[in-house]
Amino acid sequence: MKKKTYIETSIVSYLTAWPSHNLIVAAHQKITDEWWKNRRSSFQLHSSEIVLDEAGLGDPEAAAKRLQALQGIELLDVGNEVIYLSEKLIVPGALPPKAVEDALHIAVATIHKMDYLLTWNCKHIANAQMRLAIENINHQCGYQTPVICTPEELIGE
Repeated sequence: MKKKTYIETSIVSYLTAWPSHNLIVAAHQKITDEWWKNRRSSFQLHSSEIVLDEAGLGDPEAAAKRLQALQGIELLDVGNEVIYLSEKLIVPGALPPKAVEDALHIAVATIHKMDYLLTWNCKHIANAQMRLAIENINHQCGYQTPVICTPEELIGE
């Protein structure tokens, strides 16, 4: 059975953006493109209205590309349980108050029992210093945190 994978906004942003002159960003874009072409079919992809909202912001042409990339991906519900958990994640040591959307992504993936949360957001989501606090809060609320990772970590063999 395919592992359930939540696609966060940064994935489609890196996938559809113009090639960057920044070497690190360009490498992330290349890895994302390779994962999207060669590995995404190995996973059951999911996203949320939060991702659609974020992907639709900014330059209309770029937004259209991001939204096109999300076509056909099942959207997960953002209900009261998600909101409650996301609010619990906004605490010192876990996520800062400015990371509301990031907390929502984590909560959606957690509540819907995703196996993976795929992201390039290493500031607040795939952040080793915050991971333990996120996992502890989820555990205290009775949930198991999905594996939070980048496409580089989920590239396979």
